[in-house]
Amino acid sequence: MTNLVRVRYAPSPTGYPHVGNIRTALFNWLFARHHGGSFIVRIEDTDVTRKVKGAVRAILDSLRWLGLDWDEGPEVGGDCGPYFQSQRLEIYKETAERLISQGDAYHCYCSPQRLEEMRAEQVRRKQPPGYDRHCRDLTPEERAKKEAEGIVPVVRFKVPLEGRTRFNDLIYGDVVFENNTLDDFILLKSDGYPTYHLANVVDDHAMEVSHVIRAEEWISSTPRHLLLYQALGLEPPQFVHHPMILGPDRAKLSKRHGAVSILDYREQGYLPQTMFNFLALIGWSLDDKTEIMSRQALVDNFSLERISKTGAIFNREKLDWMNGVYIRSLTADEFFEAVQPYLMMDMAAGEALISDEQYVRKILPLVQERAKKLADVPALTRFFFELQLDLDLQTLIVTGMDVQSTRKALEVVRERLEKLEPFDENSLEALLRPLATELGLKTGQLFGTLRVTATGETAAPPLFQTMAVLGRKRCLKRIEAALDKIGKELA
Repeated sequence: MTNLVRVRYAPSPTGYPHVGNIRTALFNWLFARHHGGSFIVRIEDTDVTRKVKGAVRAILDSLRWLGLDWDEGPEVGGDCGPYFQSQRLEIYKETAERLISQGDAYHCYCSPQRLEEMRAEQVRRKQPPGYDRHCRDLTPEERAKKEAEGIVPVVRFKVPLEGRTRFNDLIYGDVVFENNTLDDFILLKSDGYPTYHLANVVDDHAMEVSHVIRAEEWISSTPRHLLLYQALGLEPPQFVHHPMILGPDRAKLSKRHGAVSILDYREQGYLPQTMFNFLALIGWSLDDKTEIMSRQALVDNFSLERISKTGAIFNREKLDWMNGVYIRSLTADEFFEAVQPYLMMDMAAGEALISDEQYVRKILPLVQERAKKLADVPALTRFFFELQLDLDLQTLIVTGMDVQSTRKALEVVRERLEKLEPFDENSLEALLRPLATELGLKTGQLFGTLRVTATGETAAPPLFQTMAVLGRKRCLKRIEAALDKIGKELA
């Protein structure tokens, strides 16, 4: 890039940011960082009726969680502020008045009722929806009459009735729109707030945005923006429209596919480095095989040319796999810190965490390989903290054994464990493997019985490591509980 790169992420606080929205922010951030440019955050809060409380905070928290730091915008300031469009209303009003005075815009006095009737008639006639330009050529007398009636007008742009508007999209190439397919769109609403079209153009110019990187759904808005740039005598930025994220069924991503707030993924226990890597590879790729890429590798290699022209699939299974890879890459301390909030929220683990951190630190390595999400960890470790397991007799009696042989095996194991020194993984294995043969059992039978006895589960971390972490006292107590269960069955 020969010129300075300046890009912006301009969300509307009408909801919490979902994965598609944040993927756009990520592409902008990567492009800026790759070229040593600026990443701007601008809050487009002009849709007053649809504002959602807490949405701005969620937007900024989402960016912070993923490490998408911004050079200008809320909280950090900058030379092109303010960065909330609701604080820039006078600028939009002046621009609209300028367009009116030079004949490129006009006041429209049509009532909501008239517009609704017009649209219904268009639907009936199977015509494309759009404003019929009823107020475009009102005489000064007609305008004065409307003003006298106290009607507060909107301002509409006067779209040329002929010709074409074309632009070169850096992903899709040459894009052409016939002007006669565009209606006279609103610039300024009757409440004094601008529409997206006006505010977007005014602010992108004022903030010296070099590239507009946004989802392909905005392609149809681009000719309107170009006509505005032309009417205002401004040089437009370069346009980059990236494909949408699709669900596995290739339909537009919805909540059933995973289009929820990005912060929901944080709550579920996905790591920020996972989401950064995963989102970057939805619709962009280094090659046909590289899946795991560090933040710096993505910055170093990011280019618009590698963005796909077709919609990319949101693959939840791939996300889970990738999160497992990143969880396994954490150090013991990092994993402990990351999983702490999830364990603290789990009632069974709360007291143990507070009272015995070292015990928890022994447990976590046993489940780090198995966890796909941090939120999985409480369920995977709960049996370590429970005072009493809810043993199921049918599960306790493994295939090929009965109540009597199970009781005998547990009684012998209890006796040997009481004398075992030291009570560690290696000593447990050295004791229990030959003991299976001594009892006339397969190792799988004895180990299966002990696994259920010690954990209450048929699938758990490695048996000897688990028993070593539980310790002699807990293991013996759980064997006693199992024998008690069997005794009641035989009574």
